[in-house]
Amino acid sequence: MPVITGVETLRVALPTRRVHKWTGLTEPIGRPLLVRLTDDAGNVGWGEAPASKDWGGEFGRYFGESPSTVAEVISSYLAKAVVGVEVGNLGDLHRRMDLMIKGHPYAKAALDIAAWDLAGRAAGLSVTQLLGGRVRDRIAITHSIGLMSLEEAAAEAELLAAEGVRAIKVKVGVDPERDIAVVKAVRRAAGEKVEICIDANEGWRTPGEAIRVVRALADVRLKYVEQPVMGIDRLAQVARAIDEPVMADESAWNAHDVLQIIEKQAAQIVSIYTTKPGGLYRALQVAAVCKAAGIVCNVNGSIETGVGNLANVALAAVAEVAELGCVIPVSRPAQFADGRIGGIYYTDDLLREAFRFEDGYVAVPDGPGFGIAVDEAKIDHYRLVE
Repeated sequence: MPVITGVETLRVALPTRRVHKWTGLTEPIGRPLLVRLTDDAGNVGWGEAPASKDWGGEFGRYFGESPSTVAEVISSYLAKAVVGVEVGNLGDLHRRMDLMIKGHPYAKAALDIAAWDLAGRAAGLSVTQLLGGRVRDRIAITHSIGLMSLEEAAAEAELLAAEGVRAIKVKVGVDPERDIAVVKAVRRAAGEKVEICIDANEGWRTPGEAIRVVRALADVRLKYVEQPVMGIDRLAQVARAIDEPVMADESAWNAHDVLQIIEKQAAQIVSIYTTKPGGLYRALQVAAVCKAAGIVCNVNGSIETGVGNLANVALAAVAEVAELGCVIPVSRPAQFADGRIGGIYYTDDLLREAFRFEDGYVAVPDGPGFGIAVDEAKIDHYRLVE
């Protein structure tokens, strides 16, 4: 088998369709660090770290990463660990990375994703085959409405419903009265057939405040309430007091976190990421713990470009517990734009083909690696020179 011989990092900035914000975010989306792995047989694999300094675990449990810190960690530490690893040996890759430096899951995830892509292309197999085979061929998409005015949120919801989008997530956690008004406006605009869920990103100050807001939204018929407060114990207080299912996100980074959530009965749903646990290899461990505990999941993300989003789709395709709509982009390069906004956060992307999106679902790509080739000309066009 070939071995990994080259590690390259670079930054890009994609143009956004509109501003997308959530509680606590202070930086624009779409400016990740990309990783390019090569082996001694000439194969190439791509990965992505959509890192944000504003994004970490509860109470400082995990530290925020940025594209700059990811680049430094990879160049100073992880590249040494990765070079020489046999292509496809993800267990050895993670063992070496963890011995080299503790933590830094987004940096490790970028290398993990690139290593899976590289292994698939070297073997002529899809990543979903390497991961054990897909359990679903299409992935339900939930569109995220970020923090915006009531009028803007309602207008976007109306367009989404007209396009046939089946589920909308509304970002809240700013001010209780504002949150209640915006969610109700989205329900009115979207109609009764569209599923509505909300995500406070730990924004409500107390469990009591969260409980009051959710009860005030009883007529909206929420699908779930995502991360209403900070802290697993406080999350459990909310979960005991409301009828709607609670989803853990910031509280659930890895399999160990999920064990604590299970013990505290803090959530009925866990949002799995490719990035928070450190890549697909670890994300499947999170999914296995959830499966054993009877917890249902979705795949969530950090509004990746198509490079990282391909890994999200692969995870959703193979993780049996990922039954709920996934809050991930519908990656679509500019030349494939058709005027629809469902799942669209960028006006261009870094792939040679667009995701196939129909009836609220994205088709899982076929072909070696993650199934869609990276457009290196687009990467050069959007590359940031530091």
